[in-house]
Formats: sequence, structure tokens, C-alpha cells
Amino acid sequence: MIEFLGLCVQNLIKSIKYLLTGQLKFSEVVSKAASISYDSLSISLIIAFISAAVITIQVSKQFLMSGAESYIGGTIAIVLIREIAPGFVALAIGARAGTAISAEIANMQVTSQVDAMKTLKVDPVGYYFTPRIIAAAITVPMVVLLAEFVGTVGGMFISYATIDLHPARYMHSVWAWLSTRDIYISLLKASIFGALISLVCATQGYQTRGGAKEVGISTTQAAILSTIYMLIADFLVNLIFYIK
Repeated sequence: MIEFLGLCVQNLIKSIKYLLTGQLKFSEVVSKAASISYDSLSISLIIAFISAAVITIQVSKQFLMSGAESYIGGTIAIVLIREIAPGFVALAIGARAGTAISAEIANMQVTSQVDAMKTLKVDPVGYYFTPRIIAAAITVPMVVLLAEFVGTVGGMFISYATIDLHPARYMHSVWAWLSTRDIYISLLKASIFGALISLVCATQGYQTRGGAKEVGISTTQAAILSTIYMLIADFLVNLIFYIK
């Protein structure tokens, strides 16, 4: 994993250099943004809603029994925005779009399309990696923001349906507990996760050698590695911003 991390850093540096040369086309970024985030929007919102609903069901009865039902909204919002939404959305995008990135680049590698790019004096790392990394870093936070809204509203409906908690009390708790700092940190997490998923999956696909069988193996490895590195990044971000 340390060696692979070194390869990721090298590819990131090459991508930044490619970006600074001004060769990146805006249309490429838009195209990759659609395939990475827009196509994953529905599954991300469904996951956010179900996660918030499950958490609400788990805590609402206990809060009601202790007379703390007015804190349900704040609890759901804090858990959802600080951890659940950025983490689960990133996992969903990694499972869907990340593996697609790895498979696409791995297929280009085994069919010698990457070698053809090199003969044309075009840096394949910059050409293939840069638009995907930028697209994910920009658009994954947008998906996370929508997921946070859907999850928070979903928790409100579930709490009203299960323990008859009035929506006004739920939202009052949300506004009382939630801070803009939490939202900013969650969006920062989402941007880091998006860039990391694209970088790790693209690097894994770029390292693929052999034939069709290796493409499948590489895609599986990309899903595993992107999840591991994302969780490590999540731990480090929490360590920086929430440990005082």
C-alpha cells in the first residue's frame, strides 16, 4: 500500500502539471462530472434517506423514553452531516463511478491505447487523470450537500411518523445544534474523498497489465483500495478538525 500511495502521489503531481499547462478542456471536466456524480445522484440520495431513517428509528424511542425527544433533530443532523452523508455518498460513488474509472483506464492500458497516446507526445496520466480528479473534487460535495438535505428532511418525516414529533421541534433542534462549520468540514471531506477516489481508481487502472481477466481484478482492487484510503482520509480529517 505504501508503494501504491507513492504512485498516487506521482500521478497527482503529473495531473497538477498537466492542469497548469492549460491543456485541460472544460468540456472534458463536464463530461466526467456527469458520469461520476450526476449518474450516482439517485443512489446517493436513496442511501442518505435510508440511513437517516434507520438512525431516527433507532434513537427516537430511547429519546422519547428519557424525555429528550426535542434533541432528535440535532442528533440526526450532526451524525448525518459530520459523517454519514460524506462517507456513504463517497462509498456509493466509489463503488459505481470509481470502479468504472478503473475499468475504463485498465481497458485502455491492455489494448495499447495508452501507448498510442505516448507516441503522440501526450502525457496519458495528465490526459486521463486530470479531468476525472477535478470533476470529482468539484461535484461530489454538491451530491453530499443534497444528500444532507434529503437525510435531514427524511429524519423529520420518520420521527413524525414514529413518535409524532412535531416538525417544528425537530427543525428547531437542527438549527440549535448545527453550525456552518460542520457543513464546511463535510464539504471539504467530500471534495477530498472525490479526488481521492478518482486518483486511486485511475492509478489502479493505469497499473493494469495483461488481458481482460486482469481488468476485472484491477477493478476489484480499485474498489478495495479507494475504500481503505478514503477511510484513512476520513480519520485524518476528523483528527484535525474535531480533536482539540
